[in-house]
Amino acid sequence: MCQFVHIHNHTDYSLLDGASKIDKLVKKAKNDNMPALAITDHGNMFGVYEFVQTCNKEGIKPIIGCETYLVENRFIKSFSKQNKDKRYHQLLLAKNDIGYQNLSKLVSLSYKEGLYSKYPRIDFELLERFSEGLIATTCCIAGIVPQTILHQGIEAGEKELIKWQKIFGED
Repeated sequence: MCQFVHIHNHTDYSLLDGASKIDKLVKKAKNDNMPALAITDHGNMFGVYEFVQTCNKEGIKPIIGCETYLVENRFIKSFSKQNKDKRYHQLLLAKNDIGYQNLSKLVSLSYKEGLYSKYPRIDFELLERFSEGLIATTCCIAGIVPQTILHQGIEAGEKELIKWQKIFGED
């Protein structure tokens, strides 16, 4: 059996960003003998129901996630050219039912409290409140840890990573 599992996938529910159709994505995972597959659309969980149904039908373990937009303060919504909305990508995966519930809360609150322009945003305060049952990755190059390394160096990146370890522990 394949030991590799895609845990960072955007579907056509990833508005203006993804093109993969869920049924084709799941069939490809099955054809490649993958035991599991994740959905991690940008800022939403709109495709989760279809994804879980399709995975279950094909015998693939569904992993529910979201690539959220992380900001310093989700309530700040007035910016200028000099003071831009500094957003980072943050991939979160639910590892159990509590994680799924917390991920759902984070995404819902990102729209209710953090929506600015077209971006549903979360912040560290929300992450600290709803981290149980979630796995956080260092994400893509747009994540806060990689961006800190790029702009401030390895040492600053390690300090940033320690912040994440305090919130998520080994997850």
